[in-house]
Amino acid sequence: MPTSPAIQQLLEDLATANQILANEGVFDGFGHISVRHPENPERFFIARSMAPASVTAADIVECDLNGDVHDAQGRKSYLERFIHSAIFKKRPDVNSVVHSHSPAIIPFGVTGARLRPICHMSGFLGSNVPTFEIRDTLGETSDMLIRNQSIGESLADTLGNNTVALLRGHGNVVVANSIQLAVFRAYYTEGNAKLQADAMRMSFGMGAGEPIYLSEEEARNSAETNAGQVERPWSVWKSKLPV
Repeated sequence: MPTSPAIQQLLEDLATANQILANEGVFDGFGHISVRHPENPERFFIARSMAPASVTAADIVECDLNGDVHDAQGRKSYLERFIHSAIFKKRPDVNSVVHSHSPAIIPFGVTGARLRPICHMSGFLGSNVPTFEIRDTLGETSDMLIRNQSIGESLADTLGNNTVALLRGHGNVVVANSIQLAVFRAYYTEGNAKLQADAMRMSFGMGAGEPIYLSEEEARNSAETNAGQVERPWSVWKSKLPV
């Protein structure tokens, strides 16, 4: 594993990101976040297969864009590392990928309700959050997991140029150009789903129809503004981690 100061700091940040996402309830015993190797864009870093809350920099392994693990200690990473390898291969603009099973998201992937930005913190969702339907690739007999590169590529195709995609009955993926922004987006994707569900229940219960969502320009402009502020919540989330 490379030990240059820049790489070591990146690994520390990746470990911290795992712990933050677990501490903030986006991850539980499952979920993973990766970061592209800054010196070799054909490789990425991700934790070995373990609970996210326990990840340290020493637990990070290196993978290539085919999902093969390159680790001198022979450790294995997550079965669904192909989510990351396929997205990194298709999206050279992406430097970090999060996959979680955050519970508030699941209903939006199994109903006709579209996940849409309802507050300025989640403008990055844009007007189209696609849903990956694994049955289109494997039929109705799969275990729902992205367990090889081919399925990962189908997911990457569904994601397209969006920042978030849902996985029907499974969870979601979030992408960004940095670890900190990926954590920000994963956190506020879950938060938006909770707010939207509440707003829909309130609005429909009052017979008022659809809630008021952000317009495309509101979403785009707020996402651009918030992307420059991610160090603020990152610092707060980091300070809340157990010592």
